[in-house]
Amino acid sequence: MDGHMFGNTMWAGHWLWMLVLAIIAVIPVWRICQRTGYPGWLGVLILIPVINLALLYFLAFSEWPADKTGDRNG
Repeated sequence: MDGHMFGNTMWAGHWLWMLVLAIIAVIPVWRICQRTGYPGWLGVLILIPVINLALLYFLAFSEWPADKTGDRNG
């Protein structure tokens, strides 16, 4: 025993699974940001705890640039 209670729990598939989940979370938010008129890269912020809540509130309650231009297709 090398002092770890659960042994080595970080297997290679874990990182692949985390990447898949991150992609599943980012893609819809990326599209929402684009459709509201904001840059799509803001969708990456959904991966950062607490910042993700701020992003959702920002998108929900701010004036969207797409509303001003009439472009809603992204």
